[in-house]
Amino acid sequence: MIERKRDGAELTTAEIQEFVQGFTSGEIPEYQASAWAMAVFFRGLNSRETGDLTGAMMRSGRVLAYPPHSPPKVDKHSTGGIGDKTSLILAPLLACDELWVPMISGRGLGITGGTLDKLESIPGFNVNLSEPEALGQLERIGLFMIGQTADICPADKKLYALRDVTGTVPSQALIAASIMSKKLAESLDRLVLDVKFGSGAFMQTRSDAESLAASLVATGNEMGVQMSHLLTPMDQPLGAAAGNALEVIEAVECLQGRGPADTVALTLDLAECVANVPRSQLERWLNDGTAWRKFVALIEAQGGDAVAAERLGEVHRAPVIEDLPAPHAGTLMSIDAGRIGRACVQLGAGRAKASDAIDFAVGCSAIQKVGAAVQKGEPLLRIHARTQPSLEAALPLFQEAIRVQ
Repeated sequence: MIERKRDGAELTTAEIQEFVQGFTSGEIPEYQASAWAMAVFFRGLNSRETGDLTGAMMRSGRVLAYPPHSPPKVDKHSTGGIGDKTSLILAPLLACDELWVPMISGRGLGITGGTLDKLESIPGFNVNLSEPEALGQLERIGLFMIGQTADICPADKKLYALRDVTGTVPSQALIAASIMSKKLAESLDRLVLDVKFGSGAFMQTRSDAESLAASLVATGNEMGVQMSHLLTPMDQPLGAAAGNALEVIEAVECLQGRGPADTVALTLDLAECVANVPRSQLERWLNDGTAWRKFVALIEAQGGDAVAAERLGEVHRAPVIEDLPAPHAGTLMSIDAGRIGRACVQLGAGRAKASDAIDFAVGCSAIQKVGAAVQKGEPLLRIHARTQPSLEAALPLFQEAIRVQ
């Protein structure tokens, strides 16, 4: 199979099923799965192969089932960006709309952060609910935010971790199969996709993002899910913070009606695609505390400390915090999201290998936006580091990321 895909051959449905079953059971070792993934990275999969891989991964475990006549099940997936904390805001917001939001999320992958890592920066928050616990919570408060349980898409869980450390993250076929196998296992009625493109995204160009979106939408429609998507640029970080606890702090600000304009706007754009109510009502729920109260209910339901979530800047305060000053007066012309993401990973906010621990406190905040007029010495962003040497090691990447002219 590895040799056939390496040489550009089309794999049969049976071969793909055999690979997924063998890898999931452990019969196919990781080194062979890595070689297979690299062959797919270079040779690709056609739409039929991608569909077969998606279906086989979905059927590698359980598929969620709901009580009859339950509310519409909705979710969102982002292909990953720098500073993208919209899931933390969107899930409780949609749950205010008498929708069920069964959100199964992932860990940080490559330079992009993971929703689970961000949630775990809230003391006590448990992302590992059993299926009965998750479904019971859905009936009580209308949402859960969990990782993949052992019996939901186990094939994807194994392949997801392997891709992160083998240089095969940007494969369009593997991205599509990973996303849709998890989401289809949620038995959704509606799904909105946030497909990113630019320096801080897996898809570097808009045309690549359009191609991926078309593949994802076609797969979802085939399975009877009402699909919608946005194409969003990721050339500068979203919002004003990148890093796990720092992004939760910003999400809390948004849920309390005082978040950065671009983060709030994207969240509302995504919510509109799957909500029952108009944008004006969604805005009211963000501004009047309704969505915040739903987030508090989520935190408490999953064992977290909601009081600590409001003072996360104290709970996870980095020992070394320094501003990056503007080298001279001018206009902020660009902030390379990809370099910002790599700098945050170097600080410890992401993983170089699957076994690495995440440092919740590190990253950057107070990120200025492109187009801002700045004076010499004015802070362009604030770096949060564990040690002075780690800050100094990441500093060149932060400096290279920002252009003032």
